[in-house]
Amino acid sequence: MISNDPKPLKPTARMKMSPEGRARLRATEKAIYRYYNDMGKNKGHCTWGVGILAHKGVCTNEELGRKVSVKMVDQEFERKIAETEAIIHRNITVELNQDQFDALCSLAYNAGPKGSSDTFMFVNRGDFAGAANNMSLMIKVTVIEKGKKKLVIAPGLIKRRAEESAPFRIEKAATATSK
Repeated sequence: MISNDPKPLKPTARMKMSPEGRARLRATEKAIYRYYNDMGKNKGHCTWGVGILAHKGVCTNEELGRKVSVKMVDQEFERKIAETEAIIHRNITVELNQDQFDALCSLAYNAGPKGSSDTFMFVNRGDFAGAANNMSLMIKVTVIEKGKKKLVIAPGLIKRRAEESAPFRIEKAATATSK
């Protein structure tokens, strides 16, 4: 039998990243008005603006000399936030509080949908402690040195993942939902 009932909305369908969450993300990513390698000289991926991936692999010398405007950075940040919110809407099937939604947006902004998928799985199972633990482990990135790939700890991700995982820690998550 065919139903004309509208498809039920997912619990996060109307959620948006809060102004506070956006400000934290913007402060974490820091706006850089040129192209740069995200792991330092000749390491990581070619990036610009507010953590916007230009492409995987290091920047060319030409790219390293390329500057970007404040307007370009602001527009791309807004586009990427909307894209990130949509990733959460598509992938999360349980209720979240605002801090949890913001934290998942920050994670997905940085790691993308594929990199965030294990965390999404934990969240959807209601295993918030597992989600927090998984997020805390996501501190390594692949770099290519002398033609070889290797995993290295990205120091900037340690504090970021601690902040992102905090809303999913059992005590804090329970307190936030009871308010």
